[in-house]
Amino acid sequence: MSTSTGPERSLADWGDVVCATLGIEPDYDLHAILDTARDVAHAVERPAAPLTAFLVGFAAAQAGGTAEDLDQALDRVTVLAQEWTA
Repeated sequence: MSTSTGPERSLADWGDVVCATLGIEPDYDLHAILDTARDVAHAVERPAAPLTAFLVGFAAAQAGGTAEDLDQALDRVTVLAQEWTA
């Protein structure tokens, strides 16, 4: 966990701090999560991105909580978002 302060702190640092605070050690791909959130925000609407991130995480946890479970949930929602405006 990073303890730096100032502008050098990153989103990854935030994720590390949140995980430590919650007592979890998830295996996740930050870029995949951000890509899916971006796709949802653009295809559906901006407030849908945090809701979707929560629901994807919830679904992945119920499926077993592995990185593969998360990737599968992200992939399914990305396709759904791409089809939303079609």
